[in-house]
Amino acid sequence: MGSGAAYGGARVREVRRAGVFLGLLVVGAFLVPLLGPDLALRGTGEAAAPAVREVGWLRGVMLAALCVQAGEVWLRRGPTPPRSLAPAAALCGTLAAAGLAVVAAGNLLPHSPGAVDPGALAQSGDGRLALLEVNAFGAAWLCALGRRPRLAAVPLALVVLAEALRAHPEPSTPWLGSLLTFVHLSCAALWAGGLLAVLRTVPRLPAPEGARLLGRYARTAAYLLAALTATGVASTLRRMPPGTVADQLTGTGYGRVLLAKTVLVAGIAALAWRARRHLRAGRDAATPARAELLFLALVVLVSALLTALPLPIRW
Repeated sequence: MGSGAAYGGARVREVRRAGVFLGLLVVGAFLVPLLGPDLALRGTGEAAAPAVREVGWLRGVMLAALCVQAGEVWLRRGPTPPRSLAPAAALCGTLAAAGLAVVAAGNLLPHSPGAVDPGALAQSGDGRLALLEVNAFGAAWLCALGRRPRLAAVPLALVVLAEALRAHPEPSTPWLGSLLTFVHLSCAALWAGGLLAVLRTVPRLPAPEGARLLGRYARTAAYLLAALTATGVASTLRRMPPGTVADQLTGTGYGRVLLAKTVLVAGIAALAWRARRHLRAGRDAATPARAELLFLALVVLVSALLTALPLPIRW
């Protein structure tokens, strides 16, 4: 009787934690794109792009869907994961990518269905990349529903590639910027998505197996953080010449959001270090890992906002 009550109490605590996490995530999902552009651009003299809030929301959903699927693909190398979130995430990603494709067709939100011009997508680079993302998410959805869900890694890689190419249309060395973004986004998706998949799986495993899974993820995350840091610094220096970084981090909307993202990532690194210490000492590492996941979710939202703001440098 005592063990059943203890299990029931632990279950209730897990449900409460999940509810708090989802509540904070939903609040952030609305507030970051809603308030972020005005706060970031205030006093900079820069104008927000058309449909900046809608683009922020849609790209946030798309990046979150990418993370969820990437994490499950990574986890399938080890223990059997819980009920997969990949089909729902792929469907959400497809819808969000379709919304972004509509925006790309006219550089703004249409006021009626008749204003949508699908033919305009094939006439621009952004439109073709948007179509690629829609098709890639659709293919990932079919893979998630099939017998070999790990094959979703291929269309997900195409989504990352399309985002990397879209972010770097500059005439000088665009391949370098795209390569840095491809590595950066891939590592971010595996870090955030992998942690979500691990935290959903650990409670369903015996304690020793759960600890081993957390340890495997912690080792992988250390390499991902190193790659994220290196590519992030390199990309920043490409956008902002070294002599202007300090001014642009506080004087441009892009720089301010990038600074907020950097602070969040530093906090995540501290939480990851704490979780790793707990793991080595044989203590509960799930609590700091959950906090790390919440911060990672906020980073995804901030990153989505970053892609919708005007670049600090005109090429």
